[in-house]
Amino acid sequence: MVNTQVIESRRELNAIYEVSKTLATSLDVTKTFREALNYLLHAFDWRRAFVVLAEPDAHLRGLCAVGLTREEQQRLQFRTGEGIVGRVFANGIQAYVPDVRSEPLFLNRTGGADQSPGIAVTMLVTPIHADRRTVGVLAIDCLNPDQRRGFSYDLQLLKMVATLMGQALLLHRSVSAAHDTLQDEVRRMGKVLKPNQQIDQVVGISKPMQEVFDQVHQVAPARTTVLLRGESGTGKEVIARAIHNLSPRKREAFVRVNCAALTESLLESELFGHEKGSFTGAQGQRKGRFELSHGGTLFLDEIGDISASFQAKLLRVLQEREFERVGGSTVVKVDVRLILATNRNLERMVQAGEFRADLYYRINVVSIQLPPLRERRDDIPAMAQHFLERFNHENGRNTRFSASAMRVLTSCYWPGNVRELENCVERTATMAHGDAITDLAFPCRENRCLTQVLHHIEREDAVRPTRLADIPIAEVPMPPASAAPAPESAAPHDEPGESAAQADAEATAPPADGKPEGERERLIWAMERCGWVQAKAARLLKISPRQMGYALQKNGIEVRKF
Repeated sequence: MVNTQVIESRRELNAIYEVSKTLATSLDVTKTFREALNYLLHAFDWRRAFVVLAEPDAHLRGLCAVGLTREEQQRLQFRTGEGIVGRVFANGIQAYVPDVRSEPLFLNRTGGADQSPGIAVTMLVTPIHADRRTVGVLAIDCLNPDQRRGFSYDLQLLKMVATLMGQALLLHRSVSAAHDTLQDEVRRMGKVLKPNQQIDQVVGISKPMQEVFDQVHQVAPARTTVLLRGESGTGKEVIARAIHNLSPRKREAFVRVNCAALTESLLESELFGHEKGSFTGAQGQRKGRFELSHGGTLFLDEIGDISASFQAKLLRVLQEREFERVGGSTVVKVDVRLILATNRNLERMVQAGEFRADLYYRINVVSIQLPPLRERRDDIPAMAQHFLERFNHENGRNTRFSASAMRVLTSCYWPGNVRELENCVERTATMAHGDAITDLAFPCRENRCLTQVLHHIEREDAVRPTRLADIPIAEVPMPPASAAPAPESAAPHDEPGESAAQADAEATAPPADGKPEGERERLIWAMERCGWVQAKAARLLKISPRQMGYALQKNGIEVRKF
């Protein structure tokens, strides 16, 4: 009896040693658990064994098994409290079943009771604990023909093996969590320390422009149609050329067309070409821009300004990649990558019926929004320096910005964006008397910046009603004839809201008695009060001079000249 206990103790000790050594070889618990179970089955004459683990949905699913087929392993699924396995997981107490055929809780989900008819099948089930909670179940079964075999040593061994497995699971989850945290930190640091991407002829270190550069680098290798959107002067053509230069088509032609600069008939001939004699002056066959850009890139600027009839023609070309020259019948096929640009709100145009919805969906494949200069002020110093260096190189000068001059540039609203900044730098450098450009050299310091005045008028147009009859007439006291005219705009580089507020404050006097009711009468009344000066009459009616001129022409009012 003593020898038997010693032998069993040694077997258990050897088994624990082999299992612990196996579990420590790898963090792949599926692999190590299967190898450990395979050793135990051969060492202790067990028939089958499996491990199920708890999932977040409170179900138990098989992790690994030995002695089961692939189909039987797929059926290792239990709910908490279901069958013997589910009951052991819920209670956290070992279970010993002498014969599974006589146990009502046995589900026989894997067919273990049907493989050895007439022979008792004993099942041992033990919970796997980790971090003071049950995380899974270890189960084995073996044949017990005469039902005389004792399983006290087997239950004790399974309890120790389950403890080792629980520690291995806890270590695996801790390492996995640490690994995931480290990966997240690496990705975060990679984004923080990611070197700034740059594009030739484009200055941009700000976050909005870096996002644009990322999109450009990502979309450039594909053939996908790109729609560049943004205010006028944000550099859409430069970005379009950058996409072409970064694409596989960079060795082919880059052709650009401004759709707003041509009439519909000229635009059709310009894009598709024409045959000899197709119209007056067509003395020979001429290839269009689509043919000239075959294999390369075609950039269509101001796509929102094309007519409705030409939208249909363009849609067919985009869909079929083929067209016919003006006055011809031969179908021409082209391989062209299209990049389009607009500063208009295409969604509103589609809603208003001014732009075809099918064409909108065709061109709006990849849309890149270019930020205005006021949203990327970090780029202004570098851009201004770039434009100044180019001016110095072209004119043999050695001009430089002072700190005060750079503060003026970075604080400006820049309604004209990059184009306005470039013109401002060139104008100021040209008119500078010395090599140092100070804040006093800018025209805005003397209220001579016309760009801000134009922007102020545009902002007034945006908030004014469109119907003249809906505009309330306000009484504005006229200055005496000898009085000097007041400046018509605030400092150009102040925030635009200040000048708008001043303009609104000038028109808040009490309403005039007996104000005219009709549109024509309102126009004549305003012109007479302002000495037939259209600009003053427009401010009196709170409309722009352009709207005033159109209203006078529509109502047939002849402007008196003194």
